[in-house]
Amino acid sequence: MNDQVLARVADTIEARRAAADPGSSYVAKLAAKGLDAMLKKVGEEATEFVMAAKDGDAQKLTYEAADLWFHSLLALAELGVRPEAVLAELARREGLSGLAEFASRPKE
Repeated sequence: MNDQVLARVADTIEARRAAADPGSSYVAKLAAKGLDAMLKKVGEEATEFVMAAKDGDAQKLTYEAADLWFHSLLALAELGVRPEAVLAELARREGLSGLAEFASRPKE
């Protein structure tokens, strides 16, 4: 599997958001509905991911994870964030204790 798949999916999302007809593209249709609709979809997919995990079905869990990642990429695109930024953040955290990383975050 190529490690550039997230970038390619993000590129496809961008192209379809910009040029596709909402009647012929799921991405364009959801993008036309706005960020709230995208975030609702992320929430639905997250719930389906949790349910698949609780069921212990690895194949269904993989499918739901892909749906969750896809809809997350769509929401990221709506806000101008590329998957490379998320990957860079994961790389920054690599090797850090989760507790130490969380403690180092700016307080809101």
